Amino acid sequence: MTKRIAFIHTVGFLVDEFRTRARAEIPTADCFHILNESLLQDLLRGAPQPLVYRRVVDQIVLAAQAQPDLIVVTCSSTSPAVDIARRIVTQPILKIDDPMASEAARSGPRIGLLCTASSTVEPSSALLRAHAAEQGREIMIKTVLRAEAYQALMAGDRARHDAILYEAATEMSKEVDVLVLAQASLAHLRDRLAAELTCPVLASPSLLMREIARLSAE
Repeated sequence: MTKRIAFIHTVGFLVDEFRTRARAEIPTADCFHILNESLLQDLLRGAPQPLVYRRVVDQIVLAAQAQPDLIVVTCSSTSPAVDIARRIVTQPILKIDDPMASEAARSGPRIGLLCTASSTVEPSSALLRAHAAEQGREIMIKTVLRAEAYQALMAGDRARHDAILYEAATEMSKEVDVLVLAQASLAHLRDRLAAELTCPVLASPSLLMREIARLSAE
């Protein structure tokens, strides 16, 4: 079944990434993209969260007015705002990390959470705990934040970004049952890490697209 899907982004390069993924994996879907980079930028600057979350909800309401069948929010840091928006709009809203968090909770009690944005740590941890609770599982989350990697990526130095995260992931893998790459900007490292580390490695974009494809087919 062809469905109309709205994607809401806070990082510019994700627009092209998800446009490409959608064409390849859900070619019959009618997709459109909304980008507002100020949302994540303001969270990282320490702007009051309630004010930023209200703007996120505004973006979701704007998307809903275009009558999509599904709304997808690709920013991990704005996850709490989605919970608010779900009470306002009638369309289902999928968080980018919902499928990944569900998979992680099933994969073992010791979950490693690797982040580069400080604003992602608490929302991603809360989402993991929520999915674990839904499954009746107890989990322990080990969080590692590498803000210097995010700074390198924003400065255009992907090689340094990747090197920092590869080192951090290698160390974390010794202590956890599954490693979660907390942001979509880390997803390109997944295959290499999965091939070299002893624990499973999860990234959100591929799992998200698989879930969207499943929903689109229903």
